Amino acid sequence: MKKLLLTIAALTLIVLFNQTYAQNKWSLEFRPGVDYATTDISNADLGIGFGLEGTIAYRFMPHLAAYAGWSYNNFAVDQSFAGTDASFEETGYTFGFQFIHLIGESTLSYLVRIGGTYNHIEIENNDGDIIIDSGHGLGWQAEAGLVIPLSERFSLLPSVRYRSLNRDIKIENVSTSVDLNYLSVGVGLSWSFFKNAAMSF
Repeated sequence: MKKLLLTIAALTLIVLFNQTYAQNKWSLEFRPGVDYATTDISNADLGIGFGLEGTIAYRFMPHLAAYAGWSYNNFAVDQSFAGTDASFEETGYTFGFQFIHLIGESTLSYLVRIGGTYNHIEIENNDGDIIIDSGHGLGWQAEAGLVIPLSERFSLLPSVRYRSLNRDIKIENVSTSVDLNYLSVGVGLSWSFFKNAAMSF
């Protein structure tokens, strides 16, 4: 099922790209960030982690775009049910809509994103072996930030994001429902295929 969904999504993006490549509606973004967990997993104090994300966006209305991508987030934990120096990782796919609009007469724009995730939680021991995998499931995220143009093609996107994912994992052979909720503060670098899309909003 997952492969079918990914195939359909890829084919849809290819068709849209072929039809609109010359219309200045596509952009790519790379976003590193620092994460702060607002909940713990069992006795694991996740604390501060880091993440990386890459997305592609298609602007289908003057201020509204759809986006999709892949993300990786890691929380290192000294002591937990997984042993010493365990690694709690959330990886998977992200998708949703983003709204960008100029702020008054300035060159800055504000950014709002609402979307979903299709992620899983992996827990690795200090040898790097995966000892728990929750399997993929749906979550959600909300984000707000700014768009700062650097040139006709490049922009910086500082933002704050809240992300939530609920999955079942097995702890000592007991299935347990866990929530991975965290704030992410990051700065994205966006590249428009042609003229900077944010500057034309």
